[in-house]
Amino acid sequence: MPDKSLKWYRQLADRKSRLETGFFLVEGEKAIKQIVASQPEAITEVISVEAPPSAFRSYPQRTVSPSQFQYISSVQTPQGILAVVKTPHDIYSPSIPKDIGSHILLLEDIQDPGNVGTLIRTAAALGYNGVILTESCADPLGPKCVQASAGTVLSLWLRRTSQYLEAIKSLKSNNYKIVAAEVKGADDPAILAKQEKLVLALGNEAAGLSQALLETADYRVRVPIAPEKAESLNVATCGAILIYLSQS
Repeated sequence: MPDKSLKWYRQLADRKSRLETGFFLVEGEKAIKQIVASQPEAITEVISVEAPPSAFRSYPQRTVSPSQFQYISSVQTPQGILAVVKTPHDIYSPSIPKDIGSHILLLEDIQDPGNVGTLIRTAAALGYNGVILTESCADPLGPKCVQASAGTVLSLWLRRTSQYLEAIKSLKSNNYKIVAAEVKGADDPAILAKQEKLVLALGNEAAGLSQALLETADYRVRVPIAPEKAESLNVATCGAILIYLSQS
């Protein structure tokens, strides 16, 4: 990669620039190590204030001053090291990969990047194969989402598309069971662990899942809570519980 201006790196915090350039940033040593573990060839450059760890020294390096790093970084507490990473070419495509896997997470219109990143991280950690996101979801490659995911955004396949309902119907025709998380769901969450091929659907923080998706679902489950103590669960917390329960 030719030498870039500091502004070029800074602009990768903006989705338009990420789409135009085909790159995004991953900040922090642990998150970069996760990228190295999952897709080492995706890293094109490492930028740091000090000499990077030996695990990263095979990549092109750029050393900057603390103030320059602060300018590039979009996190509140910069960690002094970041990587420039290639965007997967099909992440914004409606096409589902050939190697789909057995467990898929669907995120419909979840707008908080911290929630999206946390759910991606949880899905990756508990063995899910991929995540489908709607176009109204937070961009999984945005800085806050990548930070919340701890670098797991390349540990499983991602698709962010407006054609998610078509994808779900296609999966359903291939014997995947669609399990929707719903506040008024009547099905026992234990049903999750009984599915060999599963799509777990989680909805918007305020509105929940759309009627169109609920009508597509084979089951509607909820996490039992004590309503007199808490009205509801955060979607990332609810998702983590259901993802865990889906492990047979």
